[in-house]
Amino acid sequence: PGWLLSPAGRPYLDCILHKNQRRVFGLLERPALPPALAVPTVTYKLFLAGKSGVGKTALVAWLGGTPVPPAHHETLGIEATTLFWPAQPRGSGRPVLFQLHLWD
Repeated sequence: PGWLLSPAGRPYLDCILHKNQRRVFGLLERPALPPALAVPTVTYKLFLAGKSGVGKTALVAWLGGTPVPPAHHETLGIEATTLFWPAQPRGSGRPVLFQLHLWD
């Protein structure tokens, strides 16, 4: 669970942070990893649906490392957020970079 903060995971975390905050990437962007840290990218699209005001947008903001909106406002249409999350799956000696497309 603490792999990202370990000496082995810290270089991957540094590639997705900007001024100690998670960097926001567009749909066609991705983190620039040095050749020594090249890892496979696994892409998932997550669609969040539910009743109004339950916290879907706040969850996406929290996962993305952006400030959570202080007041409730209804999301019009669909907001798409791209999030990169480096991880080392259990039982695997090699890290992967998860590319999560969060649709809210």
